[in-house]
Amino acid sequence: MANNISFPCAIMLFFIVFYLINSSNAMPSFNVQRYGARGDGRTDATEPFLTAWSLACESRARAMVYIPRGTYLVRNLVFWGPCKNIITFKIDGTLVAPENYWSIGSSGYWILFAKVNRISVYGGILDARGAGYWSCRKKGGHCPQGARSISFSWCDNVLLSGLTSLNSQNIHVTVHHSSNVRIQNIRIRAPSGSPNTDGIIVQASSGVTISGGVIGTGDDCIALNPGSKNIWIERLNCGPGHGISIGSLGEYANEEGVQNITVTSSIFTKTQNGVRIKSWGRPSNGFVRNVQFRNLVMRNVENPLIIDQNYCPSKKGCPNQSSGVKISGVTYANIKGTSATPVAMKLDCSGSHHCTGITLKNINLKYMRRSSASYCKNAHGRASGVMIPRNCM
Repeated sequence: MANNISFPCAIMLFFIVFYLINSSNAMPSFNVQRYGARGDGRTDATEPFLTAWSLACESRARAMVYIPRGTYLVRNLVFWGPCKNIITFKIDGTLVAPENYWSIGSSGYWILFAKVNRISVYGGILDARGAGYWSCRKKGGHCPQGARSISFSWCDNVLLSGLTSLNSQNIHVTVHHSSNVRIQNIRIRAPSGSPNTDGIIVQASSGVTISGGVIGTGDDCIALNPGSKNIWIERLNCGPGHGISIGSLGEYANEEGVQNITVTSSIFTKTQNGVRIKSWGRPSNGFVRNVQFRNLVMRNVENPLIIDQNYCPSKKGCPNQSSGVKISGVTYANIKGTSATPVAMKLDCSGSHHCTGITLKNINLKYMRRSSASYCKNAHGRASGVMIPRNCM
């Protein structure tokens, strides 16, 4: 029959499948327990982790660093590249930081991948046990700078999938000077009162996709800092926290701009802000352009839509100055839900560099079951479709 596979073809197919299965199984796997790591939550496993990484990085074949189930106490881990092949970093266990926050807090990083290309990090739980550090910060004591839980610096072709990050001393995930980065199905959690515990920060990086996840912190769920471009964010649940921010920008006179940003199909619940663009009230050559905020739901959010070009915490270093950051081509479309304050849309733009090319389409934000209000200053653009609050440009 025409649908039958001939015997020679069947034999060839068998050997192809056999080769694929066995070649994948033959990938060198460097199990941290083989080098002395104990998953008892008490024994320092830092050196076994570094040993496993070094061997995997030197492997000429695609290699895996494997962390089996258990709880592993680790201090600062810096995984240096470049490596000789593709690396998979698979975490089935939990990594915990030392209880003494000075142990990792002085370096600024807890787990850092530096100059590594073609790296995939799967699964696992990171618990930085940041409560002691937060307490130090709140008391105004002598504290270290604090550690970011997991960071990628000067890396290309990165996948971070299925990770849970708990209680970072400050930022949970950072991406710096990197390209082609995909972060998917991530869970990030820290108390709403924890200081500077941003979920994800991207800076000087391009081609970053953040897809699927739940982020609740004491600061921004995601912040896009100078040099962020070609960023796609979708299917995120944000809250508690300060929302998704572009900026702050314009802290320095000479800095890179932010461009080609899309935030879509996401939900904000009881956050301080929804989607925000903020810049210091200082001279700057920075810019924000080609930004799409669309298909978003706000649930009792204090500032659902906000541009703040007069950011000046403590009123120091920027009084009575105007932001030099140029904002253009920002679209807000298909955004609905509820505002926790009467003013659901605040577009407070620079007096010296007005916001231009703002597009509003189908905005429906209520306050206490009534229409919300809007505030615009130096903002120019057009509106169409449903507009609650009213267009104030």
